[in-house]
Amino acid sequence: MALLEIRDLHARIGDAEILHGINLTMDRGEVHAIMGPNGSGKSTLSYVLSGRDGYEVTQGDILMDGESVLEMEADERARLGMFLAFQYPVELPGVSGMAFLRAAVNARRKEQGLDEVDQLGFVKLARSVAKNLGVGDEMLKRAVNVGFSGGEKKRYEILQMALLEPSLAVLDETDSGLDVDALKIVSDGVNAQRGDNCGMLVITHYQRLLDHIVPDYVHILAGGQIVKTGDKTLALEVEKNGYAGIHNAA
Repeated sequence: MALLEIRDLHARIGDAEILHGINLTMDRGEVHAIMGPNGSGKSTLSYVLSGRDGYEVTQGDILMDGESVLEMEADERARLGMFLAFQYPVELPGVSGMAFLRAAVNARRKEQGLDEVDQLGFVKLARSVAKNLGVGDEMLKRAVNVGFSGGEKKRYEILQMALLEPSLAVLDETDSGLDVDALKIVSDGVNAQRGDNCGMLVITHYQRLLDHIVPDYVHILAGGQIVKTGDKTLALEVEKNGYAGIHNAA
């Protein structure tokens, strides 16, 4: 059974229909990249998958492990094992980073029928994982994302992913605003989560991220539809020739 099935997905926000029939199947252990020009529907796809308010599915279905998630709220999808890394992570003033992470991890563990992690045990776990991602104790003690640089926010999100151990990770332009060093740290953190139990959907404009997170499949999105699918060499073709030739041929 496929981890993720997107079947003839149509979606709109307000009166504007943005997705016009997306079809995609992903198995566990696979990394799929979604590329496309501005306005092609990439971020809309990530928001619809995660259940963000304001987006209406008008046709089609989204299934995880054979179960439709369309009637599930965003938090239900997260507990089921879906994780979304935002293009622009939001700040949560007054919310302790450590408390936020522990609450999220324990909600996921409860869904899996596992015991919650106590405060002391979680602090040890979080510090151990954070160290490998360049997230120091001072970041963990601060409110979520408040005063963080762009690179710090992205590292903090990858820390969330590492602790939550999702079955489906959707990375929405996670390379946005990162310098070369931060991109390497974030990519290493993502690659550390690759494995037989997790599938990843990597949404990006640029080939540079895919030099670090090498995909099994690349899909080109244009006008709310997947117009071409290939292996990692398709991203190199886009880097060399742009999207126009692919779109016109499709």
